[in-house]
Formats: sequence, structure tokens, C-alpha cells
Amino acid sequence: MPSPHKPGIAPTRRVLAIVLAGGKGERLHPLTHERSKPAVPFGGKYRIVDFVLSNLVNSSMLSIYVLVQYMSQSLIEHLRSNWRTAGLTREHFITVVPPQMRLGTMWYRGTADAVRQNLNLIHDFDPDLVVVFGADHIYRMDIGQMVQWHIEKDADVTVSTIPVPLKSVPSFGIVQTDAKGRVCEFIEKPLTAKPLPGSTTHALASMGNYIFTKSVLVDLLKNHHKDESDLDFGKNVLPCMLKTHKLFSYDFSTNVLPGLKTYEEPSYWRDVGTISAYYQSNMDILGARPRLNLNNRRWFIHSGHYNGPPAKVLDGKLTNCIISDGCFVRNATIKNSIIGRGVHIHDGAVIEDSIIMDFCKIRSEAHLRRVIVDRFNEIPAKLRLGFNVEEDAKRYFVDPSGTVIVPRGTTAQR
Repeated sequence: MPSPHKPGIAPTRRVLAIVLAGGKGERLHPLTHERSKPAVPFGGKYRIVDFVLSNLVNSSMLSIYVLVQYMSQSLIEHLRSNWRTAGLTREHFITVVPPQMRLGTMWYRGTADAVRQNLNLIHDFDPDLVVVFGADHIYRMDIGQMVQWHIEKDADVTVSTIPVPLKSVPSFGIVQTDAKGRVCEFIEKPLTAKPLPGSTTHALASMGNYIFTKSVLVDLLKNHHKDESDLDFGKNVLPCMLKTHKLFSYDFSTNVLPGLKTYEEPSYWRDVGTISAYYQSNMDILGARPRLNLNNRRWFIHSGHYNGPPAKVLDGKLTNCIISDGCFVRNATIKNSIIGRGVHIHDGAVIEDSIIMDFCKIRSEAHLRRVIVDRFNEIPAKLRLGFNVEEDAKRYFVDPSGTVIVPRGTTAQR
């Protein structure tokens, strides 16, 4: 794995990172039918989990536990193959932690319970700070700057926050702060919320990323919440801390990322929890001036290396697309699309506004429009997808946004 880039502000405390990567991703079905949400492919060569891990590594945070649970085999294989550290000390590691059932015969029952069941890891590492981040968002962040904010505020807990439209409030933990950034109200997924000061359209939402002072985190989970079965940071832990602890909000929009282009969307962050959001975020990396430019040499998103041949295009018309390693394209038309690794696209095939994942075969004269084809599929010759919603829905999954999804490993039928 590449060595980390020098962050803008290096952490000055001993830091342990815990990545919560056990989410089901039910709204991403059928892409999560056989894998967890963090393991879903993205952008032709990545997995969603690669973004949080890259942010940590690029921020020189190299002591990382990844907590897994639901449909974890695909994620475990990805981490084993592509995220092996070569640190000079024993404290440089990325270690997968499945449920250990140390507190009884129970799976993880919430974000805080997942950490509670692994307090032994925190005890053994003995950090000053514990960084607890989710693994199911697309964004880039110098986490060292958030650590610095936490230290400067002498906070017990710091929550990274971002404005979201009021219509999206029921999907987030909503935060109210005072003028100094101290959190005075935290409500998990309310039906309505007060808008931000100076705004009529947006409220302040938690990004699900936290920094805890270690002693505070251990005390909370070991003593104050030890008898609660289901335990979530946003729903149970943080709201109870408002009167007893110093809880601060970190404004994600102040995070300065090296190498950012002027045309990119500032503070790009997407909760890709639905097919529509996932599809649009993939489209955001296309174009000459993309909203999210992944060709940033100062903040790479790391992922696995493909051991096959480079892409080969014999003939055809390619417009605004990403063609990944190992692809073979012969006399095809590809427009506004992302093609994963090892995909073969044959004579006369047309692919528009689509995402084709790894190791698929698109046979001659097939025509796909706004289609997501999961891995290991073969699309027969002359098949048309994305033109008749009613017909497509008889055989495949059609999202309310109109996107057709061919699930993993299902050979399409004419």
C-alpha cells in the first residue's frame, strides 16, 4: 500500500481509528444482496470503504480497526488483498474485527454497541483519542484538521457536521450549536428541524464521524450505558452527553484539502445510501470538470491493483467515460458511463449513462441506457435495457429514479 501523504495538520496525540463497516445498506438493494454497503464497488476500481481508509491513511493515521458484520466476506477479501500495511512498527495496522461476542451471544446492535463490544482493543492500544468513522460515504477529508479542532476546544467529543436540505432531515442526526460551535441539541432523524442561522433551506447534520477523548468514551460505554442492549451514538449516547460533557461540532466545510481544483464542489460529501444517490455520485466523477476529481496526486484514493492487462480499444466511439484496466472494447459506443475492470464490450454495443462493474460481457448490439450491471454478468446480443420500465421490471430491479439494476452474477436473459 502506498505511503500516506503528508496531511495539512498532523495529529499531536496518540490516535486509534475505529471504522464502522458492518452496515446492511438495505436501501442499496440489490447491490447489497451479497455484500455489505462498504464493499459496494464505486467509480470503476474502488469500493466505498476505500474512501474512509484513504482519508485516514492520507492523514497519517495508521492504527486502524475495521469492524465488520453483515455479509462481510467480500469486504474482508478486499481488505486482505488491497489494504495490507507495511509499517515500520507494530502500531501500523489495518485489522478486520468481526463480532467477538465478548458481552454475550449477540451481534453488534448499533454503532456504539460495536465499539462497546471491542473496548478491549482500546484498552490494549491505550490511545489519547479514538476516531470513530463510518465506512459508507463518498468524500475526502484531512482528519488531522478535525483532530486539531478537538484538541483546541478541549472537547470530550467532536462531531463532524455538514449542511443538508431540510427535506433530507429525517435521514440524519440533526445538530444545533452555539456561536462557539458547542453542540446544544442533538436529535437523531427528526421529522423536522430548525434551519441553520441565515438559511431557510438547510439544517446542520452529523456526518456520523466522531472523535472521542479515550477516557470519556470508555467511561460512557463501560459505566453509563452498560445495561442498554441496542446502543447507537446518534440515538442514545450523544444526546445524553449534552449537559454533562463538552460536545463540539466540526464544520466540514472548513476542511482544507490539498490539490483541490477550483471547479470541484467544495466539501463534496455524499451519503450513497440509495440507488439514486449512488448512481449520481458515480456520475459526479465524469467530465472534464467533475464535481469530484479523483485524479488528485496530493490526496489519492487508494484501492487494489488489477493484475490483468491494460485496457484495449480496437475501434468505436467513446465519449466522457472511464474505462478501467483489463477492458476490451471492439467497435462499440460508450457515452457518459463507467466501465469496471475486465469488461468485454463487443461489436455494435451501445452503453449510455450506465455503470458496468467488473468482469461483465456486453455482447454485440446490446443497448443499455441508465443501467447498473453488477459484477460477473453477461448481457446477451441485441438486448435492450433502460427503454421500457415495465418490461425491465419483470426481469430485473428498477429503482424509482428509473435506473435498471442487473444484480450480481445474474446472466441477463433475452
